[in-house]
Amino acid sequence: MKAPVRLAAYGAGLVVAFGAAFGLAGVAVPDSVVTAWAKSSDSNAHGEGHSDTEEQNKEHAMNGVSASAAGYILSPVTAPSGTNDAGTLSFRILDEDGQPVTEYTTTHEKDLHLIVVRTDGTQFRHVHPDLDEATGTWSESSWSWDEAGTYRVYADFTAGQDAEGVTRTRAVEVAGDYAPVEATVSRTVEVDGYTVTLDGDLAAGSTSELTATVERNGKPVTALQPYLGAYGHLVALREGDLAYLHVHPAGEEPQAGSTGGPDVGFAAEVPTAGRYLLYLDFQVDGQVRTAEFVLDAGHGDGNQADDESHSGGH
Repeated sequence: MKAPVRLAAYGAGLVVAFGAAFGLAGVAVPDSVVTAWAKSSDSNAHGEGHSDTEEQNKEHAMNGVSASAAGYILSPVTAPSGTNDAGTLSFRILDEDGQPVTEYTTTHEKDLHLIVVRTDGTQFRHVHPDLDEATGTWSESSWSWDEAGTYRVYADFTAGQDAEGVTRTRAVEVAGDYAPVEATVSRTVEVDGYTVTLDGDLAAGSTSELTATVERNGKPVTALQPYLGAYGHLVALREGDLAYLHVHPAGEEPQAGSTGGPDVGFAAEVPTAGRYLLYLDFQVDGQVRTAEFVLDAGHGDGNQADDESHSGGH
């Protein structure tokens, strides 16, 4: 664990630039851990040109690394500024004309998935805020932060009749003493008495099959309930820039009222070799729990060049 550092809440130029245009003031600020991402986000939002380098062009194509791309913008995020505060977390999705988006296509049983995680990979949350269709504002009430630090906020959605979903992200600073946690490889975790193991290997540039197995007291759990259209929902982030990766559940969508387990399968695609943070949401007896894993991806057939800066040098 690294030595604690002190984070102060402050109004950033990013907020000033977008606040006047979108009518939202917040605590969204660039994240020093992902400086390259922040620069590309600002450049995209203001219509400036992109770098011509192959690596930066590749990054612009990655999902979940910028606030603006493909005609949609995640506005600055309004949220409590410190761990001693409580309030509402809110934001809007804007189109290329700066107008709020109010029509969405339901994906995985929700119109929008909000993922929040600290930049060291801890403090993961997956929630589904409410939409005010009159203003286009998404909000999650009674929001508070358990720990200080820099957080990434992801909005995962499909707008209107678009064929594909998109993920937009911003950083939020939470004031207070911050002690980052170093991620280490972990395939088996304990969550509220459940033992969850993730089998399978990630390989850059190819689709990998992963299987999560849920046990309790050494016995397989076969009472997994459908959650977001599957017996488990998996989110994957690349360590370093925290690029948001698509992970698809395997098999048919379960019927309402059915149960499954102990195994839940997924197909994951990772673009580069390096370290990845994975978060499995699963539901038993109406309660959703999250198992957090860390895996290293090796080079696969046809993989892109590895860039260790993306994976924190691991």
